Amino acid sequence: MGKEKYLLAIDQSTAGTKVLLVNTRGRITHKCSRSHTQYYPQTGWVEHDPDEIYENVKNLLKELLQTSGVSQEELAVLAITNQRETVIVWDKETGMPIYNAIVWQDRRTSDFCKELKEQGYEEMIQSKTGLKADPYFSASKIKWILDHVDGARERAREGRLLVGTIDSWLIWKLTQGKVHATDYSNASRTLLFNIETLQWDDELLDLFEIPRTMLPVVKSSNEIFGVAEDPNLPFTSLPISGVIGDSQGALFGQKCFEPGMTKATYGTGTSVMMHTRELVKGTNGLVTSIAWGLNGKIEYALEGIINSTGDVIKWLKEQLELIDQIDEAEALASSLPDNQGVYLVPAFVGLGAPYWNPYTRAAILGMSRNTGKAHIVRAALESIAYQVKDVVELMQTESNIHIKSLNVDGGATSNRFLMQYQADMLDTEVTASIVAELSSMGAVYLAGLGVGIWKSTDEIYHLNSEHELYHPLMDRDLRNKFYQGWKDSVLGILVK
Repeated sequence: MGKEKYLLAIDQSTAGTKVLLVNTRGRITHKCSRSHTQYYPQTGWVEHDPDEIYENVKNLLKELLQTSGVSQEELAVLAITNQRETVIVWDKETGMPIYNAIVWQDRRTSDFCKELKEQGYEEMIQSKTGLKADPYFSASKIKWILDHVDGARERAREGRLLVGTIDSWLIWKLTQGKVHATDYSNASRTLLFNIETLQWDDELLDLFEIPRTMLPVVKSSNEIFGVAEDPNLPFTSLPISGVIGDSQGALFGQKCFEPGMTKATYGTGTSVMMHTRELVKGTNGLVTSIAWGLNGKIEYALEGIINSTGDVIKWLKEQLELIDQIDEAEALASSLPDNQGVYLVPAFVGLGAPYWNPYTRAAILGMSRNTGKAHIVRAALESIAYQVKDVVELMQTESNIHIKSLNVDGGATSNRFLMQYQADMLDTEVTASIVAELSSMGAVYLAGLGVGIWKSTDEIYHLNSEHELYHPLMDRDLRNKFYQGWKDSVLGILVK
């Protein structure tokens, strides 16, 4: 009997890089991580050093194989998941970046994107890409580099420069410059890729003044992208497969393989993503992305971003000092039979989908002389569940797909009161995964499919499936009453 096989994953995120070893039963056996420097050259600008990121990747891979004792013969494939929208432009001959990576959070192109909207381009951009004309996405960042680095436009026109998101940069470096490629999920977040024709779009390339010769080839997420053969790696000739942007990676890692399966990642804010399979155009602030390409077939997702969720609990602790530890919130909220008419609308930076009002500010409503800190803590936790319900209701309306389940991850999933209330509000099961590193696991599952370790998503569905399940328990009339109270509270403070 041969040695056990392992899948290797690189998870390159905004704050740092992790590398993981996963066995064929879907278990993470070893991991290492390292942060990289965040550069803030001006207010609203955020940059990373691409060479630092690649050096970290190489060093972490060496460290991982040394500490795990796993040999090259036991490695089957290398998977990559990455921070989306962050872009790098580099010289095709020297392999040197011509400027730092401009990070997805960077707002330096806000004025240019505002001009595009004023000139009436937003509808065309959204119809082709499923996205908004926003500096969050990659295209305006690429244009900025070509406009501001001496000689960059001329070199780009001559075919001497390449551009890519972080996955493309890592693939190019790992393959010694032999492969310039990305996957459909990452391409769909650039504002340059037509998600219907599945091509880089000439009209968009002209609008952002980006030569087509700079762009990577686009592949399905589980294709073999190339072979990692940088001599500084602790292995040779390892196939690269399972390439996917981090949010879509988490959707696949949560095993949301069927239309209507939805995941929510509870962080500072919350990303809610629904697998729709077919293309559904998002409106009212929902964006449409390619979920993944799998065996040459493209599947789609709707995504809604909520600004303030986990941040609300942090606010209770740090600003209001109502709790000393985050986990106290659960006990306080559970000490009351219900919210007794108190609602908190956490519009600290305005309200996102489906309200889209940046001017509205946070408020606590419905207080009486009997209101105490438990009411405010409970109202804060409930506000997270209500906001997720708002986005899910919008997704169901726009896609005409009923949510089958909500698969959740992130820090707030340890709050049992919140998870139960979420199930009650949605009137559907909420599945809290016990498995961490869901973006990495999504990439690993795709890589395993790519090299034949697993034959189908059915096989993956039964791997590593520990979770906590919350069933809806609340009476329908009561659910409707509480949710109506939330909607009335929001309407009461919306800035006209």
